[in-house]
Amino acid sequence: MPPRSYTLKEIREKGQPPGLKERRNEEHWAGRLYARSLSPFLTWISLRIGFSPNQLTYLMILSGIGAGVAFGVGTGLVSAIVGALLVQLYLVLDCTDGEVARITGRTSITGVYLDRLGHYFSEVAVVIGLGFRAEAQFDLPWGQGGWIMLGLAGALGVALIKAETDNVVVARAKSGLPADPPGGDRALRPTSPWLALARQAASLLKFHRIIGAVELSLLILVAAVLDQVLGLPDLPNGLFAEYVEPGPLSYFGSPVEWTVTRGLLVAVAAVAVLQTVLHFVSIVASRRLK
Repeated sequence: MPPRSYTLKEIREKGQPPGLKERRNEEHWAGRLYARSLSPFLTWISLRIGFSPNQLTYLMILSGIGAGVAFGVGTGLVSAIVGALLVQLYLVLDCTDGEVARITGRTSITGVYLDRLGHYFSEVAVVIGLGFRAEAQFDLPWGQGGWIMLGLAGALGVALIKAETDNVVVARAKSGLPADPPGGDRALRPTSPWLALARQAASLLKFHRIIGAVELSLLILVAAVLDQVLGLPDLPNGLFAEYVEPGPLSYFGSPVEWTVTRGLLVAVAAVAVLQTVLHFVSIVASRRLK
């Protein structure tokens, strides 16, 4: 029996029910802004071909990992553009698999598991790709793996933040409690007024978004453009080689050669580590584990 043909109107009505775009902490801002407008077209094609929701999720995972590989194998604009486009495809596929599942009634626990795992793989891959990209820009002095290690540290932070969130549900399930704590948004707030104020300030600053795959891919592209314009990757002796004495910008007595991409990596790693600690404190100090 051939796959049923759906109109775009039917896809939007069944695949994007009311309230979908307004889901707190579930719907990405880019999904609300444009991805949910593009995904029905890919959903239409997927339904015509006969893709299952899980097959689309696997494609989403491959797109996210592929983006990390694209960022890591080059230092120029082409690799940055390819990586950014693959992340956009990852985002649209992340919308499409759920739409196909809702339209065909093929929602499953496996699909939820694969979707969550796909976010882990993809966001970690982009940060690791940034580390390899920064490593390849110059030969000295971190040409021995230092920038890659920094990327791995940032990727570990990204994974831990997601694990901290997901393990709230695991802990509640093992304790016989419902996945969502009573009290709605109030349960997410730390019981300490000072911690609650700090959490609100961090939320307003939104500095945590720098480690998200969509935002980071765009920042990597911007960094690549700036490096190209400033000619930083093409300087044979590095931007600071003649001017920097050993000190804060040095590594084992050798001047560190900086680019916009490398500066971005340092910021990503710092935010990932800081956010890991802050997120843990926010969870433990809230009512989510009660």
